[in-house]
Amino acid sequence: MKKILFIIFLTASIISCKNNSKTTKEEVETKTEKQFPKLEPNRYNVAFLIMDGTYNTELTAPFDIFQHTIFREGIKPMNVFTVANTDDAITTFEGMRILPDFNYLEDELPQIDILVVPSAENHLGKDLEDEAMINFVKQVDKDAKFITSHCDGAFVLAKAKLLDNVVSTTFPSDIDKMREMFPNLDIRKDVLFVHDDKYITSAGGAKSFEAALYLCEFLYGKEVAQQLAGGLVIDWNVDNVPHLVID
Repeated sequence: MKKILFIIFLTASIISCKNNSKTTKEEVETKTEKQFPKLEPNRYNVAFLIMDGTYNTELTAPFDIFQHTIFREGIKPMNVFTVANTDDAITTFEGMRILPDFNYLEDELPQIDILVVPSAENHLGKDLEDEAMINFVKQVDKDAKFITSHCDGAFVLAKAKLLDNVVSTTFPSDIDKMREMFPNLDIRKDVLFVHDDKYITSAGGAKSFEAALYLCEFLYGKEVAQQLAGGLVIDWNVDNVPHLVID
C-alpha cells in the first residue's frame, strides 16, 4: 500500500514539475517579447543609425540635444530612437552596449523625419559594402525632411549617393580620403558643419553638438536653441561657429 502511495505521489510531483516548467517557459517568452519605444504624435521622428563601432560622442551629442526638445513649450518636439540591422545589442567603439529600438531589416518602421548617421569605426571600410544598410539610408532619404551625418557618417551618405549634388564636410583629417574615394563631390575644409538642401554634414566629435543645435535653431528659432544649449551648459552662438549654409 505504501509503495502504491509513493508511486502516486511521485507521478503527481513529475506532472506538477512539468506544468511549472511550461508556465515558466511561457512567462519567459512573454517577458522577452520585443518592446518598441512609445512615439508620441505630432512630433518629428528622429532615427539614429547605429552599429558596432559607432562612436559615442557622435551618437550621444545630437541625441541629447534632440531629446531635450520635449521640455520646451510651443514647439513640435522630437521622438528620438535608434535603428540597427539587429535586435542584439551593438557595442560602440568605446565599449558601450546599446540595445537598438528598431531592426530596420525586420521591423515595421515609423515614418522617419530626420535621420542621424553618427560615425562608426568601419565607415571608411567594410560598412560601405553593407548593401542593406546603404539601401536603408537611400529609402529613408525619399521622405525624410533632413538627413544629418557626423564625422565619417558622411562617407555613408556619399556611398548612398545622397551628396552627389550638394556641398558637404566630414572629419577634418579624413577630408582628403573622402575626396579620393568620391572625387566628384564638393567637400569643404575649415568648417564645422555644412547645410545644403536637407543635408547637414558635420566634422563630428564634440562639434556634433553644434550641428544639432544649428538644426534646432533652423526649426525652432534662436531662443529655443539657446535654451537647449543652456540646459547642457553649452555657450551657443551660431555666428561663432565656422559653418557653411548653401542657399
